[in-house]
Amino acid sequence: MCQQISITMDSFFFLKPMLASQNHTLQQGTDWSWMLEFLKGMVKPVAATAVVFLAVALSFYQKLGLELEMVVSILRAFIQLSIIGFVLQFIFNQDNAGWILLAYLFMVIVAGYTAGQRAKNVPRGKYVAGVSILTGTAVTMFVLVLLSVFPFTPRYIIPIAGMMVGNAMTVTGVTMKRLREDIKTQMNLVETALALGATPREATQEQVKRAVILALSPVVDNTKTVGLISLPGAMTGLIMGGASPLEAIQLQIVVMNMLIGAATLSSIMVTYLCWPAFFTKAYQLETKVFLT
Repeated sequence: MCQQISITMDSFFFLKPMLASQNHTLQQGTDWSWMLEFLKGMVKPVAATAVVFLAVALSFYQKLGLELEMVVSILRAFIQLSIIGFVLQFIFNQDNAGWILLAYLFMVIVAGYTAGQRAKNVPRGKYVAGVSILTGTAVTMFVLVLLSVFPFTPRYIIPIAGMMVGNAMTVTGVTMKRLREDIKTQMNLVETALALGATPREATQEQVKRAVILALSPVVDNTKTVGLISLPGAMTGLIMGGASPLEAIQLQIVVMNMLIGAATLSSIMVTYLCWPAFFTKAYQLETKVFLT
């Protein structure tokens, strides 16, 4: 199965001969023909913006006021994806594990900052989210590499890590926000449990349970219905790239497994890291955290 997955991943990340041509010319470094090939390849993406202009026209007609935001967002997408495309092309051409770790840490830092912004009322939320995301995704990736599911090379690790980090980012943000809100609304119950000698974990067991379940529910539900309601992105990309449906489902099963693993580890980890902010050293609620 690992051999089949390896073949599948190759077809996923290098779907078009144009990419192989870019790789060859980048290695030669003698001309700028790769830029011409890139610009030619952008013809269809530019043509696809027609549907965006349709959305802009509808927004203007309905007086939604989203026209500028739509245009700015699609321009940002073009610029950001183009930049990351060149960066990944450069990293893929390097035989150096340092570039893999650097790209991975950059994704974790951005994800931690974003998740912390979503739970901005949690003290040191960005740090808590970042460490949780790093722990959950790193452990999951280590297990996958250890079991030889993926080789430790840029073309495999970076895209796979990106999927896990993005998913863990959403889960940790929801967990922190919901945990704080539940403790805030049930402060009397928590304080009573603490007064009776319960530890912070014991006093907030139900709140932690609800927060983690709420955060993980979309991931679990998506796994339950995968292939029935919609075809996931990785599977769709493989099929459109010419891979057989059987090869596509093998990769997608691996992806769904790793997303659940990384999300669960990150969500549980963030509950433990939140306690120093929610409780004092004397095992009392830090009430100023729950004032707003």
